[in-house]
Amino acid sequence: MIDHHAYLNIRSRCGATFDLSVRLPDQVFREIGGESLFCEFDAILAPELWPALCAMARWHGDEHVELLVLEPDCDAYYLSEYQSYPALSLSVEASEDDYWALIGHEAASDIFGSIAISANVIAVTGPSGRWGCWGERDPEVAVFRGFPTSAARGEWQEQFAPMLDASGALQSYLPLTFPGRTVPDAWAATLAANYGDGVVPPRPIDQDQCG
Repeated sequence: MIDHHAYLNIRSRCGATFDLSVRLPDQVFREIGGESLFCEFDAILAPELWPALCAMARWHGDEHVELLVLEPDCDAYYLSEYQSYPALSLSVEASEDDYWALIGHEAASDIFGSIAISANVIAVTGPSGRWGCWGERDPEVAVFRGFPTSAARGEWQEQFAPMLDASGALQSYLPLTFPGRTVPDAWAATLAANYGDGVVPPRPIDQDQCG
């Protein structure tokens, strides 16, 4: 899909937007503040969400969307097993089918060579570095930042639903990924502090314990 030089350029730009060594619930965004929205991780690797990424890119004048896979490792997995680089740069004029053709491409005719199946941690941004999406297969969420206004965020959220704020993600998406369907208090507090209002929402009621 890309060569070594292009891969390094994409990694460099993503590294300017995100701290590539950090993982959720810690703060992955370097400079981009403001409001956050969450979706399920697998949604990012589905063609239906491509228009949402393009909308964010266009807000900031980006003509391309760039996606980088951080885990599995490029050298140890993608180059060693498939002789491919786990990154892409795609025009905002491209279609959903074009996006899927890249992330769904099965390197060496192996399903595990495709980004859609193998990616565990991804970073998505554009050349401007003014917006981004960070996703992790464990804990199965992706977080967006870079909304120019609250109104734009609300319209985008409605158009590309389901999208939840940090409190909603802690109530809905995240409990399903932890043992006992309970997000650890420290984990929840850190996520809320970094991506929400800093207030940890109450735990969902366990229906099995209701009288």
